[in-house]
Amino acid sequence: MSTIVIGAGVIGTTLAHELSLRGESVTVIDRNGAAADGTSFANGSLITPSMSDPWASPGITATLIKYLGTETSPFLLRLGALPSMLSWGMSFLRNSGEEVWKSNTRAVWPLAMFSRDILGRITADLGLRYDLWEHGTLRVHEDEASMRAAEASLAVFRELGCEISVLDQTGCLDREPALRPIARQIHGGFLFPGDRSGDCRMFTQQLSEICARRGVTFRFGCTVHGFTLENNRVTGLRSSEGTLSADRYVLAAGSESLLLGRQLGLSLPVLPVKGYSATFDIGGWNGAPSLPFVDNARKVAVVRMGNRVRVAGTAEFAGFDTADNPVRSGMLLSHFKAIFPESEGVSAPRYWHGLRPMTPDGRPLIGRTSIDNLFVNTGHGPLGWTLACGSARLLAEVMSGEQTELDVAPFGPARSEGQTRR
Repeated sequence: MSTIVIGAGVIGTTLAHELSLRGESVTVIDRNGAAADGTSFANGSLITPSMSDPWASPGITATLIKYLGTETSPFLLRLGALPSMLSWGMSFLRNSGEEVWKSNTRAVWPLAMFSRDILGRITADLGLRYDLWEHGTLRVHEDEASMRAAEASLAVFRELGCEISVLDQTGCLDREPALRPIARQIHGGFLFPGDRSGDCRMFTQQLSEICARRGVTFRFGCTVHGFTLENNRVTGLRSSEGTLSADRYVLAAGSESLLLGRQLGLSLPVLPVKGYSATFDIGGWNGAPSLPFVDNARKVAVVRMGNRVRVAGTAEFAGFDTADNPVRSGMLLSHFKAIFPESEGVSAPRYWHGLRPMTPDGRPLIGRTSIDNLFVNTGHGPLGWTLACGSARLLAEVMSGEQTELDVAPFGPARSEGQTRR
């Protein structure tokens, strides 16, 4: 069987890896110049089963309304984006009830753990090096009320078997001494030993090189112009390199999968949500952190990767607007300086932003669409790096007719009104 995978980010590349291991003929196409040049380029770097809970959660509606149009808010909902997200938004609200949120969390958690473990095996088997950290993550909170609220939301994770340690201020500072400059701003925190972190782009590019040596064809700088469809099957992909054909096709192009699906009459429930990061070279700074942590008050993640530190965060609902927002990038620099006021010798930040493909229920879309030979692997939201390897394994098993190692039904593209033909 031959397969064309559209998208060479971590989602598409891990799928190419899985299919090629099964002897498939695989071509990966991407409009960018290299693997992981889009949303996987400089993401938050966290591999966090402990964050499997969807954004559609109790209280999120009030949060979005509170920050509506506020440029410096952690969640920015632009008025101009509202018309295009009406249907998605209504589904998002339906999924924000407590019981539905818990159900969605219970669905994503096993995929996250499955994916984390597969990532570990791929890393060991192939000898990959991408600044992997395997000693957990820390979330610090500013006051007792914040700790109590977090403890309540973590109850479902304890039920699922997530290992969680509760730390007081001293415990947080012992785990990460680099936080001492803001000690007075820390009431306590939670340690998640099962989490990981690493450079997603480094991982993806190394894996793509191994796949290429195995026979996978990568066509970079190749833009999809459209498809030909006959008898409910895709018979060709029109591209900047001419018409490409295969037995099967996979949309693994992040948020762009929505636009590609529309060309085939599909309406995938995916919404682009812009995220930002800033990466600093440590240089001569001796006080850099080692333990990845999330600052609850500032709503940012701070991750050490070798001789670099990355600060990532913010969510901007602005449709497919890919323009940089200097205000939001500048927020990350301000947060970095506030947390590490003595960070002398670091480089100027390298800013990045990308579009996370979000589904309203927080569950990715993995499986066959209503078109016979078209599959989809997208909608991972902020968990793309966390869920990539597991999602690839599941979809490869579905495409190969194998018994899936996990129940794929919770991630079926047609599970709601979103994946319909026009």
